[in-house]
Amino acid sequence: MRYKTFLDANIIMYALGKEHSLKNPCRKSLEMIKEGKIIVVTNTEVLQEILHRYYSIGMPRIAEEAYSAVKTLCVEIYSVTLVELEKAMKLLKEFPSISSRDVIHAATMLNNGIEKILSTDPHFDVIHGIQRIAPERL
Repeated sequence: MRYKTFLDANIIMYALGKEHSLKNPCRKSLEMIKEGKIIVVTNTEVLQEILHRYYSIGMPRIAEEAYSAVKTLCVEIYSVTLVELEKAMKLLKEFPSISSRDVIHAATMLNNGIEKILSTDPHFDVIHGIQRIAPERL
């Protein structure tokens, strides 16, 4: 897997979180990224999502750890611009059951030629042009 893969926030969150069936697969995914077996990119919304989640539950140390990990692991972090938001609006109309954050990730991917996403969220499976890689299948 030497192509660029979008890293979703949930991979970091499950890896750092409490015991869960996805914890070990997400940790293994992060190890593969550290070893250079998976090349990852993300966007600024993923960083915002991580900061929001951990600060909102009173875990600033974990917020900083997760934020730093994403910055270190990703070869590129895309800005979310009006172009991505316009694409996200179109995707929301087509897929109203997908969260606004996730359509922003999808829009970032589609606008930058990124076809694969490492994510636990199966709703990415319905978006044409995006292939989800489930951590438990690595």
